[in-house]
Amino acid sequence: MENPRTLNAADADMHRDLAYVWQEVDADPHVSAVLVRGAGGTFSAGGSYDLIEEMIADYDVLVRVWKEARDLVYNLINCSKPVVSAIEGVAVGAGLAVALLADISVAGKRARLLGRPYPLGGRCWRSLGHYLAAAGWHGQGQVSPAAQ
Repeated sequence: MENPRTLNAADADMHRDLAYVWQEVDADPHVSAVLVRGAGGTFSAGGSYDLIEEMIADYDVLVRVWKEARDLVYNLINCSKPVVSAIEGVAVGAGLAVALLADISVAGKRARLLGRPYPLGGRCWRSLGHYLAAAGWHGQGQVSPAAQ
């Protein structure tokens, strides 16, 4: 994820790409593993303000982003290639989903995980919640240092 000017916040294009890149990875015989990281010392600050404003203003955008969030969770889980996340700085929203659903998550000392950021991402968090609870993580809106 590379947009350090916005702390790698996911705009509409990045959110869509995070949902569907896993199908491409899975189908590519030249890819044997994936390393996901954020540029500039931050994993991802969640959805961009522009994307959030679009979701508030347009119901069709909201539904599309919800579907992408669901697909992100299921496509990443169903990817047959090993996925490793290298978490540095904050991880919020779709970025947090990618960070924690990777097969292996490696968090730096400065990593901060923020769960359930706002109701707009509710469907993703309901889908993701079962997997995270099974892994022992129960973020409920608080910032969790990676050491926890």
